[in-house]
Amino acid sequence: MHKLTVPIPDEAIRALRAGDQVSLTGIMVTARDAAHKFLVETYVRVDQPTQELELYQELKSILNGGAIYHCGPVVSKNPDGTWRFVAAGPTTSIREEVYEPEVIAHFNVKAVIGKGGMGPNTLKANQEHTAVYLSAVGGAATLIADAVKEVVTVYKKDEFGVPEAFWVIRVEDFPAVVTMDAHGRSIHDEVAAASQSRFDELVK
Repeated sequence: MHKLTVPIPDEAIRALRAGDQVSLTGIMVTARDAAHKFLVETYVRVDQPTQELELYQELKSILNGGAIYHCGPVVSKNPDGTWRFVAAGPTTSIREEVYEPEVIAHFNVKAVIGKGGMGPNTLKANQEHTAVYLSAVGGAATLIADAVKEVVTVYKKDEFGVPEAFWVIRVEDFPAVVTMDAHGRSIHDEVAAASQSRFDELVK
């Protein structure tokens, strides 16, 4: 088990190999389709960001060496006005393939967390920028929520809705498995290739 503290240094990322179990402690942020589209179109694919610059600086600080979690949480508001996560299961990551490499490069993201794996462009970005893709446990949304100790703040909730907002959370011992490492290995690709090979054998 590799215990990672966010922000994660490059040497800790390089020490990871596909198949390793990890736990994360520190601050990370949830981001799904609307959030990724916003990041790329507002901040990345422009010569110089000119909109929502305060939020840009906040997200740059959070994501520098940080972790993005593909998650649409179920939340509840506490009597004191703070929020808590009731369920925090991962959502399918491949939808973010069109954006993730640019987000990793621009914001210096070190860990992307979700389910189902990602594609070749993200794998390449992992190698070029020293990052990893981590698979969270699907079907364990309530268990994962136990690792979320605090909702620090939330951005874009009113505009994007609860599932698509940027939820900034403090986690302790958040469990995951490295399935795409910084050395070019993807367990998802290996499983797909093995499955295709077996299928081809069966239909001969």
